[in-house]
Amino acid sequence: MEQKHVILRVRGANARDLVFLGANPSASPQLLDAAPEVSIEVATLDASTLRDVKNDQEVVTSAPVMPLKLIQPMDAPQPEAVEAGIAWGIQATGAATSPFSGDGIIVAVLDTGIDKQHKCFDDPRLILVEKNFTDDPDGSDVHGHGTHCAGTIFGRDVDGSRIGVARGVKRALIGKVIGGTSSQSDQIVFAIQWAIEQGANIISMSLGIDFPGYRERLQTKFPPEAATSMALDAYRLNVRLFEQVAALSQALGAFRRTASILVAAAGNESKLPKYRIRVSPPAVSEGIISVAALGQGLPGFVIAPFSNSGASVAAPGVAITSAQRGGGLVAMSGTSMAAPHVAGIAALWAQRQQSLGALTGALLAARLLASGDTSRLQKPFSPMDVGSGMVQAPQS
Repeated sequence: MEQKHVILRVRGANARDLVFLGANPSASPQLLDAAPEVSIEVATLDASTLRDVKNDQEVVTSAPVMPLKLIQPMDAPQPEAVEAGIAWGIQATGAATSPFSGDGIIVAVLDTGIDKQHKCFDDPRLILVEKNFTDDPDGSDVHGHGTHCAGTIFGRDVDGSRIGVARGVKRALIGKVIGGTSSQSDQIVFAIQWAIEQGANIISMSLGIDFPGYRERLQTKFPPEAATSMALDAYRLNVRLFEQVAALSQALGAFRRTASILVAAAGNESKLPKYRIRVSPPAVSEGIISVAALGQGLPGFVIAPFSNSGASVAAPGVAITSAQRGGGLVAMSGTSMAAPHVAGIAALWAQRQQSLGALTGALLAARLLASGDTSRLQKPFSPMDVGSGMVQAPQS
């Protein structure tokens, strides 16, 4: 059977050395004699040509192209009143009292695009670099999801209300990877590569692989058992693909002496307390910081009932007020809303580390994970649900 595959290829360096460097960030970048060229290809392969690809020494990995889906926001309760017009997630993560703003840090938002006319992005110092990876002729945000996420990361105040974690970010890369037409896994891989090449320090993603949709598509051609087996194999290969992309981003960052980390929403498939669903791809891949969602409770923060289990860290994800496409503010809930909080906090930590002359991807990820706080979580709670806890901004 012929299938479209994403092929991750490295030229100008031994692919094994580059992957080793990404997986072992303490290793010396001098393993590489020259800057490697990482390329992504999409090709339709049959069994014979796929075997040839796998035997190619320049090929790191390959995976069947699978459909992407937006991690749809959940029904959001009305947010509670906050002091001084500051969104509750800004308070909960300590961003409101942090001396850092994200100044000098480049963030990338790979989502549905952005409404760049929104008031929260009206800052002459803010440069938005947009690229459309979908088949949509319109590269703007027709959904609103990407605008909301971007507002949480770096949005400026709107009519006295603070919604953005890292309001000092001056350069943001906006990759539209989810559109009105079919979106595929190769688009997100191309977008990650673009963001890394553009110097992104933090890449935020609130999307997932549509495994059920892919299996249903295969069932139009194959018996259910065969279709399920093929879909599971494609799932496994895509998890590996994103792991290698994450490792390569770390390796290239080490070679260029900069930092680039990937942050992704864990998914909204759980129905607590009835059942838990594990983190979905791409967030489940090793090397990507996966984010669970927390809500406000009494006497402490609580895991959102929809939040997938097994995430790296947790962040505010219930009744999150941010930018609404077309203007104004709107509350949304989901791990899609939690991931931008972590991306924004990562920008604050990145600025701090940069000021100390110690900004690397490995150190930034370590600082971010270590900032997790469980002291204000409502007990009892499972570490599997919250990871290292509520991510916290640097205070000095």
